[in-house]
Order: sequence, then C-alpha cells, then structure tokens
Amino acid sequence: MGTPKLTPEQLKQRVLSHTGDDGRLKNALFDLDARTAAILSRRHQISRHFGFTSMLSFSTTVLVSWQAFAVTFQGGLINGGPSTLVYGLIFSFFGSLATAASLAEMASMSPTSGGQYHWVALLAPRRYSILFSWFAGWITAFTRIAVTASVAFLAATMIQGLIILNYADTYEPQQWHGTLIYWAVSLVIVGVNIFGIRIFPHLETLALVLHVVFFFCILVPLVHLAPRSSADFVFGSFQNNGGWHSDGVSWCIGLLTSTYSFSGVDGVSHMAEEVDDAAVVVPRTMIWSIIVSGVLCFGISIAILFSIGDVDAALDSPTTFPIIEIFFNATKSYAATNAMVSALIISIFFSALGLLASASRLIWAFARDDGLPFPRYFSHVDSRFGIPMRAILWSAGIIMILGLINLGSTTAFNALVSLALLGQYTTYVLPTIFILVRRLSLAKNIPFGPWELGRWGVPVNVVTIAFSFITIGFNVLPPYFPVTSTNMNYAGVVFGAALIICGMLWLWIGQKHYAGPIREVMEDGNVRSALLDREVEVKFEPINQPNSPKSQIV
Repeated sequence: MGTPKLTPEQLKQRVLSHTGDDGRLKNALFDLDARTAAILSRRHQISRHFGFTSMLSFSTTVLVSWQAFAVTFQGGLINGGPSTLVYGLIFSFFGSLATAASLAEMASMSPTSGGQYHWVALLAPRRYSILFSWFAGWITAFTRIAVTASVAFLAATMIQGLIILNYADTYEPQQWHGTLIYWAVSLVIVGVNIFGIRIFPHLETLALVLHVVFFFCILVPLVHLAPRSSADFVFGSFQNNGGWHSDGVSWCIGLLTSTYSFSGVDGVSHMAEEVDDAAVVVPRTMIWSIIVSGVLCFGISIAILFSIGDVDAALDSPTTFPIIEIFFNATKSYAATNAMVSALIISIFFSALGLLASASRLIWAFARDDGLPFPRYFSHVDSRFGIPMRAILWSAGIIMILGLINLGSTTAFNALVSLALLGQYTTYVLPTIFILVRRLSLAKNIPFGPWELGRWGVPVNVVTIAFSFITIGFNVLPPYFPVTSTNMNYAGVVFGAALIICGMLWLWIGQKHYAGPIREVMEDGNVRSALLDREVEVKFEPINQPNSPKSQIV
C-alpha cells in the first residue's frame, strides 16, 4: 500500500506544526515539505475553465504531433531516411513518454503555472535553489515564446506554400510576404486568447475532434490514391544525404524530426491554475496526450512513406513543403490538395492558440514571483476576463517582433525557433536530475502528489535524462556537412546567448529582487511567513452576459 497523500492544507499544517516561535523549522527533515507547501500557497487560480476533457484536448492539440511530423519529416528523410522516420519515431515516442511521466509526477507535486522553474526551486540543492530557479524560469519563458513563434510561422509559410501551388505562373514569393502572413496569424491568435476565453475550452474540444477527423481525411486519400512504395523502402532502407561521414550521427540528427513532433508536453502544466483538481488532471492529460499523439503520428509516418512517390521531386517542391507535393501527386487535384493542406493549417493554428495561452500563463507566474522587470504590472489579472491580459499582450508583442528577423534572414529566424527544442529539453532535464538525486538519497522526504511513479521512478527518470541529453546534443549539430553559413545550425549560438543574457539579468536585477516562489524558506528560513503572509485571494466580476453562470468565472 502506498504512502497516504496529504492535501495542500494538511501539508501546510504539518509543516507549521514543526516550526518554532521564530517561524523557522525545528527539524531539517521537513525542508522539502516546507518548500512544497510554500509553492502551493502561491497557487493563485485566475479562473477555472478546464476539466479533464478540455485539458486533454488542449495538450493533444498543442503537441500537434502528426501534423508537425507531416510538415517537417523531410529533415529525417535526408538524415537517416525511412529508418529514422519509422524506428526513430518509436524511439522518440518512448523517450517522450518517459519524459512526460517524469514531468507529470512533478506537476502533481506542484500544480502551478510556474512549471519547471517552480519544480527546480522545490527540488534543487538548498544553496542554489533560487539561482537555478531563475535560469529555469527565463529559459522556459524564452522557449515557450520561441515555440509559439515557430508554430505561427509554420502556419504562415504553409499558407504561402498554397499560394505558390495555385499561382505558380504569376506569384513570386518574397520573405516579407511570409512575415505579413505571420503577423496576421499572430493577431488572430491574440484575439481568440482574449475575447474567446469563455469558449476556449469548447474550442479545444473541437480542436481534438478535428485533430482525429483530419487524420482520417488525409490518411484515406493517401492510402487509396497515391503511388505505392515498397515495404523494403519503408521498413528496410537507410539514407545519409546530409554529408555526414558517420551514419550513426546522420540517423541521430534525423531523429530530431520525430522528437520535435512530441515536444511541448509541459504546455499543459502552465495552465494548471485554471484546472479543477489539477494535481490529478494535469498529469493524466500529459500522459494520455503523448499516447494519443504517438498512435496518430506513427500512422501518418507509415502512410507518408508508402505514398511518397518520387522522393527527389517531393524534396524539391517549389512550395518548400514536400507534403504539399505528395498530396498533389496523390490526388492530381488542386481543390483536394488545398483542402488537405488547409486541414493541417487549421490544426497548427489551434496549436498556436494553446501555445500562446501557455506562454502567457508562465510569464504571468514568473512576474508574480518577481522574475521579470515591472513584476506588479505583468502579474496583473484582468478583472473582466479573469485572465493575465498584460502577460498575453507582452508575449504577443515579442512574437510579433520576432517576425522582423525573417525579413533579414530565414536562417536566423529558423535558428531562433530551433531554440524551442533545445530549451525545452534543458528545462526538462534539470528538475528530473534533481528529483532523481533526491530519490536515491532522501526518497522518504519527497512529498509526492496523488500521481506518482512509485518503484518505476528511478528507471523512468534515468530514461528521461538520457533521452534529453541525446536530444540536446544532436540538436546543436548542423543538418548538412560540410557546414556553410547557409546551412549552419545556430541553435547552440542562440541558446548560449540566451544563457549569457540570463546571467547578466541575474547580476543586474535577479540576485537583488528575484523573490522566487519560496525565498522566505530558502534564505530567511521563515516558514510561517512563506505559508501565511503570501496567500492571495482574487475575485472576478462576471461579464454581463445573459445566462452566464457565475461558476464559469469563480
């Protein structure tokens, strides 16, 4: 029988019972309990819109796995070929599932919008907890915005690809065209996140339905109409067209295509303060979204490889997207191709909606903990909509500005958005290392939530760490060799610059002003102050709409 789980209130009372008159702990064994209770006392629900179904929809559509695979598979086709896209996908699925399980356990312990930087503050060595939390917070913020920008840009360039397909004789594509479409997509995403917040859970449920329906709408035409590749090509062929001397290196670089399709599972954790029973619902949705995504992603992988036809013609498509060429080659119809590509664009658009919501909640939580300049301003919650509108607008503003980079260099913009994968797995591996160390040394003192890995904790954490380092290591390598200024992968350079900026900000404002979620516990040692003086209750006024139940906003 497992150890009985305490509610946040019971945990708080247990910690308070072990403090002295000065507010400090009388027994150091309760240090981790105190950290957990302090973080949970900061949990400030802005509005409860989401349950399990809408959160599963949110997490699955944010991952947009099979759609992302369909529009980016050419990277794996060049490095590793079908071998990477089939067996590498299976490898990435299990690695991503282990990663989701590790994060889900921590999300159950601390279901707050802070996500990774809260988990690091909870689990890191006491002496460096606030510093590591600062870096985790800034890296996660950079990453969430970069992910949102990359998905919005993907939708924009696919729209431009359709224009190229339909008006090949008259349209001359320009980079600024893509930027304008990118800005238009971004504005629509912002509008829905603000003015559509009341129907947001229903939009996410609709997105999940379309996520599955579109899968079959694309799968059936490919299976019945496209030319058929051989089973030997799909399951037995390997290609190294990236110029790398090592086939193993080429295969691992191609593996990133599959890994990208499952990245972003932490997105749902940043919505935790808007979820009923978040300590249970959030971990479950993280796991199930990976399982659903894995099944659909494997299906589309097999379908694409059997239907690809002329590989060189697909890779050389003037639309820059091989999947558009594959659709047209299968259907021989502009209308059918437009419909199939539009299905991908709609799904990617829904993903961008959730990504902006997730990024803004993280920014709001980080500002609430004094991690950003002007923290009181950005941690404001709009009383009319019950959402952190300023954090949404700030995130959207940065995303819009990033579009300017594409005017000068597509390579530079792609380097920026590649920070998504590198940054995400860096923030995944940090808290996982810390919880593994505690498992091996102080396991009995970890205040697990209602969802925990139990005896599987150590092997799952080890797999997560190994998979994360593989992803991080090969993500900084260029896709082609020899390396030129055009094909250079600048992800490592961008990430290094981001770390330097984080360090400078720490020296400038962080070490003086960053409170962190549990500074009273970590520095002052005043546990009572952390648990009693920082609790916040906010009430929202309902929007004056007929038949609008008060339960929607309280």
